[in-house]
Amino acid sequence: MRSPEHEPASQEPASPNVGSAAPTVPVSWGFISLYTLSYAGGALVFIAPLLVTLALKVDNLVGLDRAPRDLALVTGVASLLAIVGNPFFGRLSDRTTARIGMRRPWMLIGLTGGTLGILAVALAPTIPVVLAGWCIAQLFFNALLAAQVAVLPDQVPATQRGTVSGILGVCLPLASVTGTYLVQTFDGHELAMFAAPCVVGGFFVVVFAARLHDRRLDQAEKPPWSLRELAGSFYVDPRRNPNFAWVFASRFLIVMAYAFLTTYQAYYLIQQLGSSKDDVPHQIYLGTLAQSAALVTASLIAGKLSDRTGHRKAFVAAGGTLYAAAMLVVAGAHDLDGYLLGMTIGGLGFGIYLAVDLALVVEVLPDTRSAAKDLGVLNIAGALPFALAPAVTPAILAIGGAGYASLFMVAGVCALLGATAVLPIKLAR
Repeated sequence: MRSPEHEPASQEPASPNVGSAAPTVPVSWGFISLYTLSYAGGALVFIAPLLVTLALKVDNLVGLDRAPRDLALVTGVASLLAIVGNPFFGRLSDRTTARIGMRRPWMLIGLTGGTLGILAVALAPTIPVVLAGWCIAQLFFNALLAAQVAVLPDQVPATQRGTVSGILGVCLPLASVTGTYLVQTFDGHELAMFAAPCVVGGFFVVVFAARLHDRRLDQAEKPPWSLRELAGSFYVDPRRNPNFAWVFASRFLIVMAYAFLTTYQAYYLIQQLGSSKDDVPHQIYLGTLAQSAALVTASLIAGKLSDRTGHRKAFVAAGGTLYAAAMLVVAGAHDLDGYLLGMTIGGLGFGIYLAVDLALVVEVLPDTRSAAKDLGVLNIAGALPFALAPAVTPAILAIGGAGYASLFMVAGVCALLGATAVLPIKLAR
């Protein structure tokens, strides 16, 4: 493997400070490989509980009748903390003057704190302890995410961002497949089901953090700190930055569709398809595998095509529309084959979306000097749906009258609206 530093590999560039121009030197494939593994590792540590173990933990404690309500409480409250945590830690990262860099400290702090939260969930004897542990995990894992995503504008030039964004798009499915595989491997050993993804994912995060030629900030260039600055950590004026606002709306709506499926697919399999609880981990693994195979293929192709054509919006719109169609297929499924077909179509749509979304986001950032903070604000759009989806699901199930089919039809509408939200964006094609 080649050096993960910038090309040329034999020359290590000076660490850029806040006043530096956007990066122009291409990053090496060694850097991209380590960045991808680290990004996938960060996704693995929090996606595995969301896909399987958290729902099963709640069910084991309270039973299937109470589980949807208590799961909504746990995921909803924790997601609210994630909404605050991501931009807050992004702001702290943008102001960090540590000798080891701006991003590296928060990767390590986030990983450590989040892992402790996961272990608390695994050992929890009651729902309040599960809630406390998952809140800790969400808060610190969002510190990790805020630092990881800021590496893209820090290190990768605009000419490579579509390609790198497309490669990073495979991280979520890679983490999903790995997480569900690890969970089913340790089925019956609750602590191992929670801990194994943290061990595997954490290893790659630590390796990348150790090798990263991190951006450094001089003390003299440190941005001011005040209550006004703190409040600004959670807000970007949509009137002054309409492109950013439209990207925010698009991500929120498409992730909302994804949140409905991710949070409730275990209960969907049990109640709508009649699966046994013992079969659910393996069935979710199969669905995740089908989705991820399609997602990886679509993401790599779409990311490369986006760089070659210079277009971003068209790919995001196409991906969201395809994901909407997938939700309708899942909603109408009557057996496992129908579920797997919907997951495969969803993988194609989400892969196209993920491949280009991050590249589009970076192009509409208001200020590169506050990249981590602004990306943290945008990541609210990725965290808020996991708080709102559980809150509104009971009402959708009650009003819809068609069980989880109603829920996934609503998810399809959300994805379609998200696909159209990017159309008004200017300064990007």
